Amino acid sequence: MQSESGFGRQELGLYVITVLAWSLSWYALSVNMAVGIAAPVSLAWRFALATAIMFVWVRAIGGKLRFPLGRHRHFALLGILLFSTNFLLFYLASQYVVSGLLSVVFSLASIVNLAIAALGGQFVGRRRWLGAALGATGIAFLYAQELANEGAALIGLGLCVVGTLSFCFGNLVSQSLQRQTVPILSASAWGMFYGTLWCAFLALVSGSDITFDFSVEYIGSLLFLVVVSTILAFWAYLNLIGRIGAGRAAYATVMFPIGALLTSTVVEDWQWTPLAVLGLALALTGNVFVLRGARR
Repeated sequence: MQSESGFGRQELGLYVITVLAWSLSWYALSVNMAVGIAAPVSLAWRFALATAIMFVWVRAIGGKLRFPLGRHRHFALLGILLFSTNFLLFYLASQYVVSGLLSVVFSLASIVNLAIAALGGQFVGRRRWLGAALGATGIAFLYAQELANEGAALIGLGLCVVGTLSFCFGNLVSQSLQRQTVPILSASAWGMFYGTLWCAFLALVSGSDITFDFSVEYIGSLLFLVVVSTILAFWAYLNLIGRIGAGRAAYATVMFPIGALLTSTVVEDWQWTPLAVLGLALALTGNVFVLRGARR
C-alpha cells in the first residue's frame, strides 16, 4: 500500500483549493439543477466542456495523451466512478434532500476511505479514527434539524451513500494510476472523456431530452462547475491523494459542508443555532486529528 507523506505548505495549499472549490459547488449545483435540464444531460455538457479544456491544457504543457489500450480500461473505470456516477447520484439526490444534506453524506468519504484502506491491510491509529468520528458527528449536528424534518430524505440519503462509495472507489483507481506513474492531468483528461460518454449514454437510455439552456443562471453555474468545481478542484484533490493518501485527502470532504454553510449564510440567509456551532467545533477538531494523526 502507498505510504503517506507529511503535511506541508504545498499540501495545505492543495487542501485549501479543494475545500473552497467544492464548498461553493453545492450552491452552483442547486442553481444548475433549478433550470430543469435532466441530470445526465447537464453532466454530459459539464464534462464535455471540462474534457475539451483538459485535453488542451495537457497538450499545451507537452503532457502525455497516448497510452496503451489496456490503460484505457483504467481511465474508463476512473471516468465511470469519479467523473460521472458519483455526480449523477448526488444530482438526483438533490430532488429529495436539501443541498446541505448532500454535503453532509459526502463528508463521510473520509471514514469510508479509511475503512477501505483498513480492509486492504493499511491500518491507521486510533487518533485518526477518533478524528473522523468527531468530524462526521459534527457535520450531523450541523444538519440534525433539517434531517429530522425531511420525511422524503431516505431515498436521497441512499443515493448519496452510493454516490460516496463511487467517489471512494474512484479514489483507489486514481491512486493505482499514480503508482503506475500516469500523470494526473492526463488521467483526469481521459477520465473526464469516458465520464462524458457514460453520462451521454445514460441520458440516451433514460430518454432524457438533449437540451441546453442559454440563461445566465445556467451558463454561469455550468462554467463555475466546469472550471472551478471540476478542473481546478480535481487537479488539487488528485494531487493531494498522491501526496498524503486517500484517507487524509478525503477528509477535506468533512470541511465542504462548513464552506457550504458559510455560503448559505451569505446568499440564502441560513441561520446558525447552538447545535450548529457545536457541530462546527467538532468538525474542526476532528479535522486537526486526522491531518496530524499520521505523524504520531
